[in-house]
Amino acid sequence: MFYKYLLVFLGALVFDVTPFPLPPAFTIMIFLQIKFDLAIWPVIIIGVMGSILGRLILTLYIPKLSDKIFSKQKNEDIQLLGKKLKEDGWKGQLFVLLYSLMPLPTTPLFVAAGIAKTKPIYIIPAFFVGKFTSDTIAVLTGKYASENADHILSGAASWQSITGLVLAVILILGLFFIDWRKLLEEHKLRLKLKTRK
Repeated sequence: MFYKYLLVFLGALVFDVTPFPLPPAFTIMIFLQIKFDLAIWPVIIIGVMGSILGRLILTLYIPKLSDKIFSKQKNEDIQLLGKKLKEDGWKGQLFVLLYSLMPLPTTPLFVAAGIAKTKPIYIIPAFFVGKFTSDTIAVLTGKYASENADHILSGAASWQSITGLVLAVILILGLFFIDWRKLLEEHKLRLKLKTRK
């Protein structure tokens, strides 16, 4: 039985360690909870811990990857975003909390934080609260609807999930192609299509 909860942890970690927008980690938590009829609260707690570790690892390795892929100027632009997040103090924490509560993938947030070399302490506490709250709601909803598991699984391609995926892709593209320095310092929106070295 222990290995089934380990699958929950590893599944959430894999979903949240990647820099690409995947479905939210709660989808694997719901799937495994229904498939193995696991206890709800251990699934939520273990899954959230896997998600947090995944996001923490993402913030640690993405700066090394970004230095090899993106130009120095693009990395500096994204680092400016991280500095703004730190400067805002509690406002930055509130932004992370509200963002984590929304049904949007948090991948763009953690990619930006990682490339900006923002310390995890500025993001993880608020992310934990938001993630725990939103995943609890999602998993409890999943349990409630577990009698209709086939309907839930076929709903993986619903307009909501497709919209979430499209928004995540747009956010990541915006992260890399918007000239953030110009936007934050001069309040002018400008696209920069050259991001590679």
